[in-house]
Amino acid sequence: MRCDSFHHPPPTRLGTAETHFKLVGVLTAPMCISQLMLLQVFFLMVPEGVWLQPSSPSGAAPTPSDVGPASPGGTLQSSSEGSETPWPVPGISTAGPTVVTPSAPENGTVDLFPALPVCVCDLTPGTCDINCCCDRDCYLLHPRTVFSFCLPGSVRSSSWMCVDNSLIFRSNSPFPSRVFMDSGGVRQFCVLVNNSRLNYFQKLQKVNATNFQALATEFGGESFTSTFQTQSPPPFYRAGDPILTYFPKWSVISLLRQPAGVGAGGLCAESNPAGFLESKSTTCARFFKNLTNSCTLDPALNAASYYNFTVLKVPRGMTDLQNTKFQVPVTLVSQAGSPLLSGNICQNVVSQVIYEIETNGTFGIQKVSVSFGQTNLTVEPDTSLQQHFLIRFRAFQQSTVASLTGPRSGNPGYIVGKPLLALTGDKSHSMTLLQSQGDGICSVKKHEVQFGVNAISGCKLRLKKVDCSHLQQEIYQTLHGKTSPEHVAIFGNADPAQKREWTRILSRNCNVSAMHCTSCCVIPVSLEIQVLWAYTGLQSNPQAHVSGARFLYQCQSIKEK
Repeated sequence: MRCDSFHHPPPTRLGTAETHFKLVGVLTAPMCISQLMLLQVFFLMVPEGVWLQPSSPSGAAPTPSDVGPASPGGTLQSSSEGSETPWPVPGISTAGPTVVTPSAPENGTVDLFPALPVCVCDLTPGTCDINCCCDRDCYLLHPRTVFSFCLPGSVRSSSWMCVDNSLIFRSNSPFPSRVFMDSGGVRQFCVLVNNSRLNYFQKLQKVNATNFQALATEFGGESFTSTFQTQSPPPFYRAGDPILTYFPKWSVISLLRQPAGVGAGGLCAESNPAGFLESKSTTCARFFKNLTNSCTLDPALNAASYYNFTVLKVPRGMTDLQNTKFQVPVTLVSQAGSPLLSGNICQNVVSQVIYEIETNGTFGIQKVSVSFGQTNLTVEPDTSLQQHFLIRFRAFQQSTVASLTGPRSGNPGYIVGKPLLALTGDKSHSMTLLQSQGDGICSVKKHEVQFGVNAISGCKLRLKKVDCSHLQQEIYQTLHGKTSPEHVAIFGNADPAQKREWTRILSRNCNVSAMHCTSCCVIPVSLEIQVLWAYTGLQSNPQAHVSGARFLYQCQSIKEK
């Protein structure tokens, strides 16, 4: 078995942008059925062509790629929203006089969506993606009020049009304008044009000793705030802010907690706060020296302790706790019993907590619901319990279909590292590889295939003494899952209901007749999944899409007893 290394050839034109990555699984066995067999899976990505990387136009005049932060190759990084004051352009001196246009438009209500018909960072249907300033599910007219920055591609980049400054006597342009000095010492008069067709990724500007003072003057401010000032609570939650809760029974304000594992043993840390718009899943462990007492007294085991409070819609609700319009009760989705000690069994112990939180932009939290998973524990020395906590955010009043749709792997093009989407029947899911447990035996859990990422996996499969057809079925299911995927998504935002957005996976199973053995059982010993993909679209912002995929099995015959 040979594994080709992954490399990037020099960028040329977009037309030859084809690459494939493949997944290989190998199962070795002696000539007779053994009790232990080895399954190996390799996931390789090998470029067969070259593709164009986004490049910045050269020249003295500032361009869209010269202004603001950048995201080379499509990787999302922090970006700032455009404003009337343009960013200083690298390589261009701003020592010359600045021409201020009196008729420059004032700051007003701006709708970002018409300028960005495709929101590339909207990866979660029905949910507000953090720092995705074009996501309609966020319901934000001014996203920077909630987000600390805007992801590249989620705001319209600026476009400069420049001419020699000596040609300009007086400017009556309705757009902001400035005078720059190019590298040759020629002064250029530049106008910031509002061009909705442009949506390029931008480059981070460099800060050095030459331009530091100018940047400090333009963007500098106080480094510290007085500790003696009494700060009023903010009017709304920002992304990542702790979510405030209120216990009416004790008149106590607290935070919504999401216990998380700490240390080598993953012990539960109760103080971990949940962050606004941050959907997260955590797992932690609890150990009990005396479960007889803890069963009914420990609040972590009691479902009631996870909903006996209200959630503040917005932080300013702290100033008027008697006003219930700022409070949202936690709705119990399914009934959950209280812990009960029956003999040596502690019943109705909380093993899973799932919060569903619906938000509406700066209007805050609109609805909170909770559901539980419960289990029974046997009272014995040093009893342990593993708990799972999940918090999901979604846009308020979204349809059930939108809320049940899985996350996207790109919008539209695939993002490297996101799951490769497969379709079985009408259900969309991630393509998976087999995975081993700690002892090397094949695990029920599967490893998620990531787009553009090579992987190798293997495990040992204990075979039972069964007939040939059952043996073949068991090995096939171990390699590709209980049900073999039928289609693969062409783009990362493929809709399961739109069959044209999926391409069929070609499959070649073992050929029994080719082995020329009447008393043999032909079993698969290797699975290779090949995925052919390419870049398409604009050269300035290419989108990765899958052209095709296939499953290839290598087989071996074994003697039937």
